[in-house]
Amino acid sequence: MASTLHRVACSPAAPRPDLLPRQHAGGPRAVGFRRRKSGGSLSLRMRCVAERIKEAEVVSGDKIMEIEENVIAEISTASNVSAEEAEMTGKEEKAKTRVKHNIVFVTAEAAPYSKTGGLGDVCGSLPIALAARGHRVMVISPRYLNGVSDKNYARAVDLGRRINVNCFRGQHEVAFFHEYRQGVDWVFVDHASYHRAGNPYGDTHGAFGDNQFRFTLLSHAACEAPLILPLGGHTYGEKCLFLVNDWHASLVPVLLGAKYRPHGVYKDARSILCIHNLAHQGVEPAATFQNLGLPSEWYGALEWIFPTWARAHALDKGEAVNILKGAIVTADRIMTVSQGYSWEITTIEGGYGLNELLSSRKSVLNGITNGIDVDDWDPAKDKHIPFHYSINDLSGKAQCKAALQKELGLAMRPDCPMIGFIGRLDYQKGTDLIRMAVPELMQNDIQFVMLGSGDLATEQWMRSTEAAYKDKFRGWVGFNVPISHRITAGCDILLMPSRFEPCGLNQLYAMRYGTIPIVHATGGLRDTVENFNPFANEGRGQGTGWVFSPLSKERMLEALRLAIQTYREHKDSWKGLMERGMSQDFTWDNAASQYEQIFEWAFIDSPYV
Repeated sequence: MASTLHRVACSPAAPRPDLLPRQHAGGPRAVGFRRRKSGGSLSLRMRCVAERIKEAEVVSGDKIMEIEENVIAEISTASNVSAEEAEMTGKEEKAKTRVKHNIVFVTAEAAPYSKTGGLGDVCGSLPIALAARGHRVMVISPRYLNGVSDKNYARAVDLGRRINVNCFRGQHEVAFFHEYRQGVDWVFVDHASYHRAGNPYGDTHGAFGDNQFRFTLLSHAACEAPLILPLGGHTYGEKCLFLVNDWHASLVPVLLGAKYRPHGVYKDARSILCIHNLAHQGVEPAATFQNLGLPSEWYGALEWIFPTWARAHALDKGEAVNILKGAIVTADRIMTVSQGYSWEITTIEGGYGLNELLSSRKSVLNGITNGIDVDDWDPAKDKHIPFHYSINDLSGKAQCKAALQKELGLAMRPDCPMIGFIGRLDYQKGTDLIRMAVPELMQNDIQFVMLGSGDLATEQWMRSTEAAYKDKFRGWVGFNVPISHRITAGCDILLMPSRFEPCGLNQLYAMRYGTIPIVHATGGLRDTVENFNPFANEGRGQGTGWVFSPLSKERMLEALRLAIQTYREHKDSWKGLMERGMSQDFTWDNAASQYEQIFEWAFIDSPYV
C-alpha cells in the first residue's frame, strides 16, 4: 500500500481510554503574537541582559525576568530616563533575549537540496530565520541521489559516524553527511534506499512501495543525531526541541516516548508536529507495525480502523497503522501552516478522519502562516524578470507585462487585463472550475495564461484551448521557475480557486509583485488575502484582493468580473490594491518570531507522553 491515504477515511473506531490524549490543565490559549520591534535608544545598554542570561547555568523564565527587572532599574537610575521608557525598552529587548533553543527539524525535504512543494520551502527557509535569531538549528533529511540531485549535496561532508537502526526485522546501517550553511547544520541521512531515480516519494510509476521503511530510517536516525554528532565540536544534547514535519517524520515523538524516555533519555526534550498537508498520513497495513522498531504495547498509538464502507472486501477488518496519528497523540504541541487550516482540520470536511482526534487536542493546536524568501521574490532585484520595480516606482510592472505578452505571442495591450494561474493541475487546485469557466471568461476582453503540469487530461485541454483562443489564451505545460517569476510580475491578476490550501505561497508572491490575487476562501488563502472593499477608509479602499465563497464557477466568475471592471474603470482603486499588497509583511523573520512563542509554550508544560 502506498504511503498516502488511499481510502477516504472517516473517524476511526473509538480508541482505548488509556491512549486518549489529555487536555492540558491550562485550557485553550489565545494566540497573541507580538511583532519584534526595532531597538530603541537604550538598546545598547541592555546587552548585559543577554550576557547575564548567557552566563547563567540554568535559565528559567523567572530568572530572565529577575535579571531584566534589575537591569531596567539600573538604566532608569543611571540615565534618569522614565521607568515607563526603561520598561518599554526592556520589553523590546526581552523578545530578543529569550532562552535560545537547540532546534532539530526533521523533514522529508528541504530546499535547495530537495523540494517538491511548500514543505521544502518551509524547511529550507525557516531554520535559517531561527538561526539568525540566535537559536542553534539542525535540519535532518535524507540524502537523495538520483543523478540530477547529486550536485545539491556536493558540499556535504561524511561525518564518519555510522549507526545501526533496528527495524524491519534487521539492522540497517545509515551514515550522516553534514554541511554548515547560513548558520544552520544541514544533516543528511545516507542509505541506499534514498539513491534512486525520481523525486523523494516516487517516480513515474507512482509512490515508492518502501516509503514506510525509508522514513522509518529517517525518524530513528533523527533521534540519534543530537546525541552522537559533534557538530561544531559539541552535540546538540538531550534538551532538544524536535520540529517534525508531516507523516514522514511523525515517528519521532512516538520514539521519544516509547524508546528513549523510559531510560531517562530526552526527558527534557519537547516535540512539535507541523502539519503541512493532512491528506497524507502514512497509512499502511496493521501487520507493518512490527517493522517500526516500537514496543508492542505502543500499537494503540498508531492503530487505525477504517469504517466498514471503506474496506476492500467482506473479510477486510479495516485494520491499519497511521503514522501521522501517532504523532498527533504523542507530540507536545501541534501546528499547521496557517490559522485557517488549523481550524479546517478539526472539521469533518477537512479532517480526513482525524478531525475528532485533532479537536481533542485543540488546546495545543495553532497555525502560523508561512513566510516567503524576500530575496528570491523581490521585484526590485529579481534576476528572472526583464524590468525591476517597487512600491515607490511601479513603472516596471507595465514593462514586465508588455514583455510577457511579447514572449507569449499575445497582443501587447496595456489596457487588457491579464490573468494568470500557476500550480499543479489537479483537483485540489480547482483546475476543473477553470475549465468550466473558460468559455464564459473568454467572452470578455482579457488575456489568460496557465503554467503547470499534472493531470494529463487538463494538460491536453490547455493545448486545445490555446488553439481555440489563439489571441487570448496561453497554456505552458510543465513547470519553469523563470517563467513563473515572469508570469507573477507580468500579470495583473492571479487566480487560485483551490479546494483546500493549507497555506499557499503563490498568493504571497503575487501580492509582493503588485499582482492582485483572486482566491477561494480556504485555509491560508483566506488568512492572507483581505477581500476588497472600495468604500472603506473614507473611500480610499481596503483589502488586497478578492476572496470568493462558496467554491463554484458562478462565484469565481463573479469575482473575476469585479476585478476586471475595477482594473478598467477604477485605476486609483487598483493602484491602492497593488500598494497594500506590496506592503504586507510575509518575511520569514516575522514567522520565526511567532514560532518562538509556540516554543515557549511547549516548554511550559511537562512532556506530554
